Amino acid sequence: MNPVRWFEIYVKDMKRARSFYENVLQIKLTHMSDAPVLEMWGFPSNPNGWGCSGSLVKMEGLTPSGVNTIIYFGSEDCSIEEKRVTEFNGKVMKPKFSIGPYGFICIAIDTEGNTIGFHSMG
Repeated sequence: MNPVRWFEIYVKDMKRARSFYENVLQIKLTHMSDAPVLEMWGFPSNPNGWGCSGSLVKMEGLTPSGVNTIIYFGSEDCSIEEKRVTEFNGKVMKPKFSIGPYGFICIAIDTEGNTIGFHSMG
């Protein structure tokens, strides 16, 4: 089994964060919860596929910061998402670079201050 089952990216402004991720990743997030204590929007997932899925979460007391675990989103070519990051008000911290036989990564900061990554084999 894969060690990671689920991830949550905490946000301050859900509308802004949803726009950033939907545009950079070219996906649609799914509304999951409007419970009084949290708002959640889920990333697309395939329960029979490789890896895991997760959600954006807005919850009082949990705020994003630049010092955190990095989640890497899969990509055909991470330079594509890298270009979209700045287009949709994020920041590229480390442009696409080789990690040897494991492919390439790009590290960015989203609109909420979270550090995220993109991974591709080419």
